[in-house]
Order: sequence, then structure tokens, then C-alpha cells
Amino acid sequence: MLFNSFEFCVLALCTFGLYYLPFMRKGQVPLLVVASLIFYGWSSFDFLGLLLICITLNSVIRYYINTQPDRARQKLAATLGVILNLATLAIFKYAGLLGQLFFDPASNVGAFLLSIPLPVGISFSTFHSISLLIDVYKDKGKPAEQRLIPAPRTLPGALLQDSFYISFFPQLIAGPIIKAHEFLPQIRTKYWADIRWTDAFRALVTGYFLKIVVADNLAEFTHELSVPSLYMMSNVYRISLLLGYSVQIFADFAGYSLIAIGLCHLFGYRLIKNFDFPYISKSITEFWQRWHISLSTWLRVYLYIPLGGNRKGSARTYLNLMIVMLLGGLWHGAAWSYMVWGGYHGLLLVSERFLGQYIRMPRHGLVDLLRMIVVFVLATLGWLLFKLNDFDHVIQYVQMVLHAPLAWGDLANPRLYHIFLYAIPVFLYHAWYLLRRSPGWAPRLERMEPILLSILLFFTLFNTGLKAEFIYFQF
Repeated sequence: MLFNSFEFCVLALCTFGLYYLPFMRKGQVPLLVVASLIFYGWSSFDFLGLLLICITLNSVIRYYINTQPDRARQKLAATLGVILNLATLAIFKYAGLLGQLFFDPASNVGAFLLSIPLPVGISFSTFHSISLLIDVYKDKGKPAEQRLIPAPRTLPGALLQDSFYISFFPQLIAGPIIKAHEFLPQIRTKYWADIRWTDAFRALVTGYFLKIVVADNLAEFTHELSVPSLYMMSNVYRISLLLGYSVQIFADFAGYSLIAIGLCHLFGYRLIKNFDFPYISKSITEFWQRWHISLSTWLRVYLYIPLGGNRKGSARTYLNLMIVMLLGGLWHGAAWSYMVWGGYHGLLLVSERFLGQYIRMPRHGLVDLLRMIVVFVLATLGWLLFKLNDFDHVIQYVQMVLHAPLAWGDLANPRLYHIFLYAIPVFLYHAWYLLRRSPGWAPRLERMEPILLSILLFFTLFNTGLKAEFIYFQF
């Protein structure tokens, strides 16, 4: 069920209409759980049972950790739960890759592994489940007065809380990945006064504009960034398509995240910011502090720091960075191209950290602009591995761009103008962020914001592209 579909609008409006009624105050969480299961089951009914089984198993383990006084048994239960979640993810997401590597696709085992379908949103629900077990285990080890996560008195109570946390529909399919210790303490009765109307309106309008105006319109052109179409176009058009895809993937995913955040505001809950204007980053390290923040922080908290982080010397730090980025790439999909993408960013991070010991960049506006352009180009090149899943096609694209003439005459192609037209709002969006930090511009932009939001709303209503799934639904 897409956020821009008629069915979703009906579900969201009915749920919101009931949510704040006085007689529903004790039933708010069950209402949202039911709405979330309808949301998931509408487009993925075959896997609704799997979702419920996973939630139940994690909730039973969570309840055991809460009620078990022995710390060693708590740790054992949490460890087994994490292994169980990772095994489930591996079976459904990586069975096909394992089948290709270790079995003949024509054999019974190979054919079976390749036939296992991928449940929608399993990567996100799995990360939520792992966060639940780890955070509850850590919280249980604190003195009672310092604990953040409420401990349900009964197993049904734990099941209700955990069902809500894992399946809450705004973030069920594609995040943001909110950690259990950030979300569970928010579960309480909500009132009309808890709605952050301004934040909700800003996030929803901006999110829908990015998704259905920018991303969906660009999708009509960037589908040509594929083989064999690449062989029959000019270099200028090839480069423009990759630029368009870089803007599209940001607008698509950042738009989804903003819609999710806005919906949560309407129900009295807060999600963390998932994108913080990543295309103005002056380094790859900064890029990962601004891009898909919920994933990068999850990997840092639950993987990078436990591996030792940067506390065990430079060589170990570089190794930890590579491990985290390779696994982060593999998290996106069971294909070598995703792992190469993770390795690519890992090498950039390691190189940047190494060179940073010897090179100090001067602080100057032009230098900062040049660094932003370099980081944008490097990140954009990486998106080739998302768009062209066959690594040979990525190599062919790079070779064609390097060796074919630019053919500037192709700038007259009207399709190029459409790509740039829908890319410009994203660059203006980032420029608006930079200007907003300037003392001279901040008051003016604050006064202009209602007008700008009205313009975005107008285009959202009257200039939508062809309806398309969110890119991150496949992860």
C-alpha cells in the first residue's frame, strides 16, 4: 500500500478519525496495531503470518529477559534472539545468493533457494526486532531508577507493545529505523494537544512533494539508465540520467521518511530525522552523518562500537569501517553490486580518515563548494551500483563516459530539460537549508516558509508523476 494511494488515504483518515475520540484512549495502541497489520497485509498478505510469528517470538524473548533475574540467562536469551532474527533475514533475503554460490540452479536445492520470495520490509522489521532485544537487555542491567524502557507486567502486554513498535505502519516498510529505547518510552495515551501540527504539515507537504512530484517524474526518465538503452544515447544524456537518478533516489527516500515522520506526528509520536540535506556534505564521513541517518546510527551503535570502533588503533578502525560498510551494503540486497557499493564507500571513508591525518583543508567558501561538488559526484557514481545491478554494466557505463565524446549538441534534447527541471527543486532545497543557517537570511526564510509550502502543495496536487513504488521497498 503506497502512501500516495487512495486505499492508504482511507486507512489513515479512518484511523486518525477514531484515534483521539475519548472512548478510544485506552484502545489507541491496539487501533494502530490493527491499522498497521491492514497496511502490511493489503500488499503483502502472504507474509503477514511471517510478520506476526516474528513479532510473537521476539516478544516472548523480550518478556523472558524482563522477568528473568539471572543476568547470564538474560544475555543468552538476547543472543539467541538476535541469531534467530539474523537467520530469518538470511533465509528470506540471501537464500537466492547462497543458491547461486553453492548450488547448481538447476538442482532441487538450488531451485528451491532461488524460489524463496523476499518479504516487503523484512530488513527494517528485523533491525527493529534486534534493537528491541538488545535495548531491553541493556536497560534491564541498569538500576531501576535509570531504566528507560517500560517493562510490561504480562506477556500480552509485552506482545501489544512490541507489535506496535515493530509494525507501526509509517515506518514498517522503509523506516526510519527507530531504536527501541527511543520509541517504547513514548507509548502512552495521546491527546489532541500532543499533535505537532506545524511539524506534521511541513514534513507531509515536503515529503509528498519530493516523492510524487520530483521522484516520480524523474522515474519516467531514469528508467532509461539501463542496458541496452545506454548503448544508444549520447554521453551528455548518460551523465544527465545518472544525475537525475541521484536526485531521484534522494527525493524518493527522503520523501518517504518525511511522510513517515509527519504521520507519526499526527498520532503523537516522534521519529528521528532520517535525512539532513546530505548533498551539501563536505566529506564522505559527513555524508553518512546526513544520509539514511537511522541506518548509519543503527550500524554504529549495534555493530561498529561493539567491534571496537576507533578505540583499538588506526588499523583496527579501518578494518571496522570496512566491515560495517560491507555489511551495510549487503543489507540493501542479496547481490554483489550492493556489497561492492558498501566496499566503495568503506574505501572512501578509510581513505578520507587516513589522508585527514596529513592534509588540512583550508576553510574558505570556494573550497567548501568544491568539496561539496566532489562528495556529490562520488556519491552519485556509487548510485550506479544501485541502478545497474550487473557489475559488468557499471564498468561499461564508466568506460563509455570516459571514452565517448560529450556531443554537446544533445543539450537541445527536450528530455534533458525535464530532468534538470525536476532536479532543480532538490538543489534549491539544499540551498534553502544553507541560507537558513545565515543570520541575515534566516528571518526572511522563516517569513517565506508558509508561501513556499503553499507552492509545494500546489505542485503536489497538480503536477504528480506516474505512481511508482518507493525505491527502498525492495530492501
